[in-house]
Amino acid sequence: MNGVVVTGLGVVSPHGDDAQAMFSALMRGESAVQPIFPELPRPAAAAAAAFDETRWFNKLQLAGVDRVSQLAVAAADLALRDAGGLGDADRERVGVYAGCGMGGAAALDTAYRSAGRVPPLTIPAFMPNAPASHVAMRQGIKGPVITYSVACASSAVAIAEAAKAIRNGEVDVAIAGGSEALLVPGVVLAWQAMMTLANFQPGEAALACRPFANDRSGFVLGEGAAFLVLESSERAQARQARTYARLSGWGMSCDATHLTKPDAGGQQRALNAALRTAGLQPADVGYCNAHGTATKIGDGVEAEALRGAWGKAIDALQVSSTKALHGHLLGAAGALEAVVTVLAVHHRQVPPNAHCGSPDTALGLNLVLQPGTAVPGLRAAISSSFAFGGTNSALLFERA
Repeated sequence: MNGVVVTGLGVVSPHGDDAQAMFSALMRGESAVQPIFPELPRPAAAAAAAFDETRWFNKLQLAGVDRVSQLAVAAADLALRDAGGLGDADRERVGVYAGCGMGGAAALDTAYRSAGRVPPLTIPAFMPNAPASHVAMRQGIKGPVITYSVACASSAVAIAEAAKAIRNGEVDVAIAGGSEALLVPGVVLAWQAMMTLANFQPGEAALACRPFANDRSGFVLGEGAAFLVLESSERAQARQARTYARLSGWGMSCDATHLTKPDAGGQQRALNAALRTAGLQPADVGYCNAHGTATKIGDGVEAEALRGAWGKAIDALQVSSTKALHGHLLGAAGALEAVVTVLAVHHRQVPPNAHCGSPDTALGLNLVLQPGTAVPGLRAAISSSFAFGGTNSALLFERA
């Protein structure tokens, strides 16, 4: 069995396309959430990714390429550059493992509004596996190219599956992550209809998402892409690559109870599995980048799962949800938050649980309430992703 390490990070996020700068902004508690679509019947807020597609595509290449695929190509390319490229790697021994929850929302929205003149490339533009395929074509990847569409757990599952492939010797290098670009009016209206999006007063959109707070009212949508370059520790050592962290544990489970209502037992099984795979005890893990959607039910269930998994060690586990600052990227959430968790371990700093002026003390969590929190002894951290449909995924990273 091979050890799995992270040697490259790439993001196109609401805080920009530099992973280190994004992490610094999160450490300062800077929100990228803004009001969107003023024409909608009810106010909405989201965190959009600032993105210049002309850095990666010319006009001809953009034909039939939805924004969700554009973001993926850019983030994967940035991750590979950060890792020093693929070098002489056998492209048949390199894989792309990508998560995407909703596919090309913009292409589908355009088709619905087309008055019968549907663009001929609508189908390949909105299919959920298009981002992974475009990454493979851009980088010449000829190994497994697989898409995981598991709602909010999509890219976390993709990263776990990539790690398994490296551990088992199926591939030498994996480009693993996900992308999501669903900030179109129809999708926002659909989420509003579910009554899951945060309420906010005029001028206060940036503070709308308040995970684990007494006054939490839901999440805000975000868009972007994030990819990690994973490879065996032996290969990384042989090429003297910089290593951010080890991906030492992962766990997956299903609630098998309800499509949208989370279950603490299911979540706890995923957390326990990640600890077990890594061979760690709860007390070894000092930080959790929580799923933390800021819904009344969701945060309570997650807190119960964490308390169940950590037991007496729960008070020493520092917890925050960065969704307060970058929004909920759905299919790309797990990947973006994995990047944040890797950098937390790498720098031994943990981002704040922002906008939580009045924490819900009944949850029993040790929330990170101050920006710029350093944790000199941080050895390991976990990132959790819990999806509609009942799939739960947890990724555990250790210092290299």
